[in-house]
Amino acid sequence: MSFDDKERGEEKRYQLDQELEFKAQARRAKFVGLWAAGLMGLKDQAADDYAKSVVVADLEEAGTEDLFRKIRGDLDLHAVQLSDHQIRAKMEEALAEARLSLSAGS
Repeated sequence: MSFDDKERGEEKRYQLDQELEFKAQARRAKFVGLWAAGLMGLKDQAADDYAKSVVVADLEEAGTEDLFRKIRGDLDLHAVQLSDHQIRAKMEEALAEARLSLSAGS
């Protein structure tokens, strides 16, 4: 295998890893959105619509602060009492769950 072939292979692997991470982050946003929707008393289509709005909000900027602000603000509007730590812990848990579900192929 030539150096160029190896380099192309590494670039392709990096690209695939980046795509998987993007999908995991989007899935995390959906999981967190559904969790928050439940806490706010949203059900069925309203919960799904809310989760979609969380996924869109997570695309506003790099990192997790846009996702956190969306969830924090909406929970506050619905008088759901959770600490910032609890929300961030749920976000981390949801990311781990999302990565696991992607690696399992679901």
